[in-house]
Amino acid sequence: MVLTTDDFLNNTALCPVIAAVNKWEAVEKCADVECLMVNVVFGDICSIAEIVKRLKNMGKQVFVHIDLITGFASKEICVDFIKEKTEADGIISTKPYLIKRANELGLFTVQRFFMIDFITYANVVKHVHVTDPNVVELMPAGLTKVIRYLSEEIERPIIAGGLVLDKDDVIGALSAGAIAVSTTNQELWKIS
Repeated sequence: MVLTTDDFLNNTALCPVIAAVNKWEAVEKCADVECLMVNVVFGDICSIAEIVKRLKNMGKQVFVHIDLITGFASKEICVDFIKEKTEADGIISTKPYLIKRANELGLFTVQRFFMIDFITYANVVKHVHVTDPNVVELMPAGLTKVIRYLSEEIERPIIAGGLVLDKDDVIGALSAGAIAVSTTNQELWKIS
């Protein structure tokens, strides 16, 4: 079944915290939390299909941060690999051409941006209109004013991620307009 933006929004309404797994032990912890969605931010070309399969067997929707998979080059063929050789629902990437390829293949897309200055801000607006991702992820999560402004300008759901230290960071990002917060902090996976 192809994940739609509406499905994604419904799931974030049920549980606005997205578990980001960065090691095998974190994958196993996902069985015990209510998070419906999981971002895979580790692995390699040999293990990614098994990581995704374990999470799917737990009933999770799974997004692979394709830029962080060891052994992948920054080429469109890596997106094809995720589509053909794994059960992933979608990809996360900072690279516009990988987002475009994933869209062509019918994968759900999350385009990630690291907010460092106004030039980056302007590039977010430009790239979102060109690549048409389903969702945009802004990092770090504590930039509540930027989240608020961009949520009005890009007309895409926003996930906040990076440097999510405590429940206040989650609440702040959600209050600013993010629909979800992605974090490797397992203590925060229990917030719903």
